[in-house]
Amino acid sequence: MILNLDKNFNPITGIEIQHETFTFSGGEPHIRINQTIDSDKVIITHRLNSFNDLGILLVAVDAIKRLGVKNIELIIPYFPAARQDRVMVSGEALTVKVYANIINELKLSKVTIFDPHSEVTSALLNDCYVINNHSFISKVTQQLPKELILISPDAGALKKIHKLAGHLIDYEVLECGKSRDVKTGALSGFKVPVKDLDNRNCLIVDDICDGGGTFLGLAKELKKCNAGDLYLAVSHGIFSKGTNELLESFKTVFTTDSIKNIDTDSDVLNFISIKEIINYEV
Repeated sequence: MILNLDKNFNPITGIEIQHETFTFSGGEPHIRINQTIDSDKVIITHRLNSFNDLGILLVAVDAIKRLGVKNIELIIPYFPAARQDRVMVSGEALTVKVYANIINELKLSKVTIFDPHSEVTSALLNDCYVINNHSFISKVTQQLPKELILISPDAGALKKIHKLAGHLIDYEVLECGKSRDVKTGALSGFKVPVKDLDNRNCLIVDDICDGGGTFLGLAKELKKCNAGDLYLAVSHGIFSKGTNELLESFKTVFTTDSIKNIDTDSDVLNFISIKEIINYEV
């Protein structure tokens, strides 16, 4: 049986558990399961885009356990705080470990995540199963011209994109770079290692788009190097500054429905649902 805690997110097919969630006037999240559970396994799905989302997950696991279910699996495509996977400045928290510790305390049978920011996340999570971005990008490239260069925006994406290229086959990889001030977050020094791209189309691939500064800066440099059409594919589209500037630089922006509060019916973004990407055995 499946407990979809986000009514707008149904990544797998199965018998759904009827429930209601709400927040008390004091701010506390709460859940009520409105049926008996006649299964020895429950799969919980959710999109953790806030601490309140995490709170709902915690009370949901408790409610399911109180109904006698011991085998509980979790699907959370976007793992929160995964970018804070090391302490860069003294005084900061290792936030990804905070989230991981909380989820580990639930003692779940399996935790499935999609394209985490780094291997730190999967190392910190118990019984973690990672779904890479290969299926997602395969579906993206099916919609694009065959002559395409895969662009790694920075050093952090190199390992993933070379594995991706090995899976897709026949795609050249271009390793680009940037500089970031760890104290201010300011970006500078975007680098493209070739002078002339000969009007070839380019697909930038990364896990997260937040403000979009990395991709906007790199797009300008790629155009200076005579790039053809530019495309962007990000597994998790936060788009905290909107998409207008991105869509001025990129012919198409591809993402998934791993983040809440984004209009998946948008006619300017190309959404590929998590349901199409994961192959989950219920």
